[in-house]
Amino acid sequence: MRVIIVGGGVLGTMHAWQAVQRGHDVVQIEREAEARGASVRNFGLVWVSGRAPGAELDTALRARELWERIGDQVPGIGFRGNGSLTLCRTPEEIAVAQAAAEGPHAAARGFRIVDRAEAQKINPALRGDFAAALWCERDGAVESRVALPALRATLGATGAYRWVPGREVRALTDTGVRDDHGAHHTGDLVVLTTGAALSGLVRELAPELPVRRVWLQMAQTAPLGEPLTTSVADADSFRYYPAFRGPQLDALVTGQPQPPVAATHAMQLLMVQRLDGGLTIGDTHAYAEPFPFDQVEEPYEHLIDVASGLLGRALPPIRRRWHGVYAQCTDPAAVVHRQRIAGNAVLVTGPGGRGMTCSPAIAEQTATEMGW
Repeated sequence: MRVIIVGGGVLGTMHAWQAVQRGHDVVQIEREAEARGASVRNFGLVWVSGRAPGAELDTALRARELWERIGDQVPGIGFRGNGSLTLCRTPEEIAVAQAAAEGPHAAARGFRIVDRAEAQKINPALRGDFAAALWCERDGAVESRVALPALRATLGATGAYRWVPGREVRALTDTGVRDDHGAHHTGDLVVLTTGAALSGLVRELAPELPVRRVWLQMAQTAPLGEPLTTSVADADSFRYYPAFRGPQLDALVTGQPQPPVAATHAMQLLMVQRLDGGLTIGDTHAYAEPFPFDQVEEPYEHLIDVASGLLGRALPPIRRRWHGVYAQCTDPAAVVHRQRIAGNAVLVTGPGGRGMTCSPAIAEQTATEMGW
């Protein structure tokens, strides 16, 4: 079978990976010269800790297994199973962490509460203001800026994969797709993984989608000068991720309001060290379109203050700032929106902030459902 993948991000690339692994030929078409969307504008986190029990957690755990397996085959993606520490400063924050560590899915996530001294043994760079932490052994990270080219190089070496950048797909036909250069690409199945680009052909084929777009801001610093041995989150992440819902979180939200800038921009701190030593930090969330075209400085100031406070030292200078947009399925029970839009085509979109984490397992599920 010949599979045409429309979209060059991580979700499309993982669908290409699954198809090639199952013995099929693949053509992957990307409208830009290189993927420029959410797949490269993220932390590179494989984030199991915050996922909702049920399908979301199951998908994340399976994806974590697949990322590690792929990392063995493609070292260039920079996979490491570094775990994470969510740092808690107050009794209310520790209560949320304790409830998670005692929950029914704690063992699957690798959760446990550690005191300040143990957290510093796990991650000696953390010398700031915190009392305890929630350790998640199953969290990991990849290098989002270089993972996709590394995966494509390995796919290309099989002889069953072709990368076609700089072509926008304009039409779906009975035998494939037609691009904006007038070229027709033939195949037996078309998989549209166009990320947050939901207009044009996608709107024509699927005008009503249970998907919204989300806008965020992030940054990367100069090298830290020492290892940050785990990924790091602050306790505001409890407010954002569904794994932590419960009476303890309700008490935290009621009794410990976020600072105004964090509340206005729906913020949490996530921090992961890149292989070059720099730190990716973020992020904000905006849900109402039209999104701003400019970046706002106050959220960056907040992130710098929080990160510096947890590290117990000045954060290295910010070298890069950016914003991104991702597509999020609005059905809380669905990890992704997967829809057959023609006899020979399926649309896969809306993983939200789970795209980098869950894409290997989402692609595996598509392959199973499509009978590849």
